[in-house]
Amino acid sequence: MRIIKVFILSICSYCSLFANEVSLQSPDNRYEIKVFEQENHLWFTVDFEGNMIIYPSLLGINGNGEWKEDVKIGSISRETVDQTWKPVYGERAVVKDHYNSCLINLSQGSNNRRRLQLEIRVYDEGIAFRYNFPGGEYLHITDEYTQYTLPEGTKAWYTARAQTPYELLPLEGWPGESERPLVLELPEGPYLLLTEAEVVNYVRTKFALGDKPNTINSVMYGPVDEIAPFSTPWRVMMAANKAGELIENNDILLNLNPPSRIENPWWITPGKVMREVTLSTEGAKAVVDFAVKRNLQYIHFDAGWYGPENSWKSDATTVTLDPDRNPDPGALNLHEAIAYAKKHNKKVILYVNQRALTQQLDEILPLYKSWGVDGLKFGFVQVGSHYWTRWLHDAVIKCAEYGLVVDIHDEYRPTGFSRTYPNLMTQEGIRGNEEFPGATHNTLLPFTRFTQGTADYTICYYRRDFSGKDIPNTSHGLVNSRLLSTTPAHQLALSVIYYSPLQYVYWYDKPSESQDEPELEFFDNVPTVWDDTRVLDGVPAEYITMARRSGRDWFVGSITNTKPRKLSVSLDFLEPGKTYTAHIYEDDPKIKTRTKVGIKRIKVTRESIVETNLQPSGGQAILITETPLVNNTNKN
Repeated sequence: MRIIKVFILSICSYCSLFANEVSLQSPDNRYEIKVFEQENHLWFTVDFEGNMIIYPSLLGINGNGEWKEDVKIGSISRETVDQTWKPVYGERAVVKDHYNSCLINLSQGSNNRRRLQLEIRVYDEGIAFRYNFPGGEYLHITDEYTQYTLPEGTKAWYTARAQTPYELLPLEGWPGESERPLVLELPEGPYLLLTEAEVVNYVRTKFALGDKPNTINSVMYGPVDEIAPFSTPWRVMMAANKAGELIENNDILLNLNPPSRIENPWWITPGKVMREVTLSTEGAKAVVDFAVKRNLQYIHFDAGWYGPENSWKSDATTVTLDPDRNPDPGALNLHEAIAYAKKHNKKVILYVNQRALTQQLDEILPLYKSWGVDGLKFGFVQVGSHYWTRWLHDAVIKCAEYGLVVDIHDEYRPTGFSRTYPNLMTQEGIRGNEEFPGATHNTLLPFTRFTQGTADYTICYYRRDFSGKDIPNTSHGLVNSRLLSTTPAHQLALSVIYYSPLQYVYWYDKPSESQDEPELEFFDNVPTVWDDTRVLDGVPAEYITMARRSGRDWFVGSITNTKPRKLSVSLDFLEPGKTYTAHIYEDDPKIKTRTKVGIKRIKVTRESIVETNLQPSGGQAILITETPLVNNTNKN
């Protein structure tokens, strides 16, 4: 690690200081942020590659009083950090952490007792700033005045909540606040992403239209009560000429969080997960057998195993089946099922609704550990407020103390906390396959939700109409005829494109529904974490092709929206001088299997180009190996 500190009297190439203006550039000089005093307020602008992408925009906060008017720039200290670190798991084996920073001390009028700092970091990947209260006073933070003024004609990918559809809207007439991240398409380019990082002891912030034209405001969920010294979450801006760069540069969110506090993380094991949908001992053993056969690492018991999840009376220390999900009260011997899973080297995750978590967390954690449980899935968590945000992250920390991994479901979206506590392996905060989204939505998600980190999309495979009849939804004991509108090859490709260290596959499926289709070998072989990640091509809401490396093998996924599409996939990311085998899985209506997925195996080099013909709502998955493909059908 190399850290250079440059103080106020020195002159450096990346930071210039004027009487009332501070300018800070990224190490590669593509980004520049300027903070300055004007019209009795504090403002900032952002340039990207020499072009202004954020016009003069207001800064300020209401914490230990209102820091909005008569704010003055005081002393400044600067620092350069240039280092790398290795995550416990991730989309890359090594993460670069290189930035220039400024810490600006602010004053207001003649009141010297109140103190505020503006801390700025400028990376090659983007810009982040936050407000620091360095004193020791009690804080009641009610508003952030941070604004973003954009060029006229800018459009935003608006979504009201973490699990609602997206709309591309102008900066006018929004129906309400927009969820994070907010991806903007500027009229002359580039793409711009607004989000936040390290939201651990604060409130969620969304985005709303400002009073001025083409202006977006940060909107806090509610107040924050704390004691200084205290820092707000980071406000983050990322620009990209190609939308795929937003994905490739998303390590900035991890870099804005503290390093891991888990000293020995050997027990944090990524893997593929299958849900047991019948809540029965027989069904659980069938899922374990299927997991052995298909190289899955976890089995999961979903809602209903300890009673109705929405009842405050349900006791998560007991195995008491919800009769709406399985009317036979003796159908599930959970301890026998866990023992069977352990016998076959499979890990176990239990679902627990937040109602039970709030009442019984300290009791159930040691209990579940004694049962042999490996992780928890938090259900229907409350998010947004200061209280519930702090409670949720404290709960993850408690799980780490017992060696339990965590999957958070419903509206929670990540802000980089998994760097500090990597037992938080995934979370929902996404409109996934539980809600049967279409292909256009799926092609937008990589450029929006997945820029924030891992997401539990719940990949499906067999929930489609093979027979012409409706398929019952047995997952919650209800009948539901909704079917997937995307093709099987589309779902295969999602396991590469959608990053989740705990990757749920076969979400609505039972082992008996599988006919051991040949293309399942792709699911058998695909890992859930990566050594390298590249976006080869893509346009939001149209298509995407991603390549990821695990060890010496490469996995490539392509999906399209509802339009058919021809793509030329260059394999120039392969090592020179080597010959590989490409195992290609694609939609093919001529194939006689019910899933209509064809398999081709061809020799390729880094000079090869794979011509891809995607069906409407379709996809293609490719596994590229140096050695023959290992049959994982019987792999533990």
